[in-house]
Amino acid sequence: MIVTLTLNPSLDRTIEIGSLSRGAVIRAAATRLDPGGKGVNVSRALLANRIRSRAVVPFGGDEGRQLVSLLSAEGIDMVTVPVSGPTRSNVALAEPDGTVTKINEPGTALSPAELDTVAEVVLSAAGSADWVVASGSLPPEVPSDVYARLCRRFGGAGINVAVDTSGPALAAAVAASPALVKPNREELGEVTGMAIMSLGDAIEAARRLRDRGARTVLASLGPDGAVLLQDDRVWYGECPVAEPRSTVGAGDAMLAGFLAAGARGEAAFVEALAWATAAVGLPGSRMPSPGDIRRDDVRVTGADPALPLRSGG
Repeated sequence: MIVTLTLNPSLDRTIEIGSLSRGAVIRAAATRLDPGGKGVNVSRALLANRIRSRAVVPFGGDEGRQLVSLLSAEGIDMVTVPVSGPTRSNVALAEPDGTVTKINEPGTALSPAELDTVAEVVLSAAGSADWVVASGSLPPEVPSDVYARLCRRFGGAGINVAVDTSGPALAAAVAASPALVKPNREELGEVTGMAIMSLGDAIEAARRLRDRGARTVLASLGPDGAVLLQDDRVWYGECPVAEPRSTVGAGDAMLAGFLAAGARGEAAFVEALAWATAAVGLPGSRMPSPGDIRRDDVRVTGADPALPLRSGG
């Protein structure tokens, strides 16, 4: 059982356009509305592949009710927590070459009482869980150590915690010894203060996170693939995307695939890359199902530290 927590869920509207031109009237080629938030997407990806999970989702306002309705329509097993502020809405503009421009609202503040209620719901839901996934940005006014506190609480109970966040929340969580962190290239650079220009830089930054407390680091590098540091091993892998549609949710699919495959070693790493690549080939934040996933396309190779990473990866 995998429990996911999304403190700052969203309605995600993806609009496909021919090209982005500032100040112009742009006609949409297609549009879709999906439930959003990193933990929500992890649960959606697991459900699409028939892996059991439970999503803890605070919601508020008309947007929140619409979010819950969309999740219910997908069949997500969830525990909802009403809050006073409205759920945020995000917009992604997707171009034919896979370039995605995102506009994310900050979300609504959670009061200390609301945050305590959410924490109690997570504790109750995680009673028989193998993993708790704490992921996504924090709403305004939520303390940056909230994920770190979850790591300490669940770690003491023998429950693994995976953290996928950024900035001070990631730094605080790493110090609390999570079982797994899943930063992207930008987040690696931000939390370590390094410029991530090569594969060697990414590996060194991931090692620094392990030195600070994270037991496993799964780092996504955009079009350059991903690296996994676990125990005393380093894996590097990539998987080509024939027709990129949207990168929204690809990192969440990667984390879901890794957990679904047992979160250990090369086999789980291959699964993570295959799920993430499949997500990039789908519109909006749609999560891949078994028919979308091509494990045979994944290439796991030796990590060449001198390999330059592509601009914007």
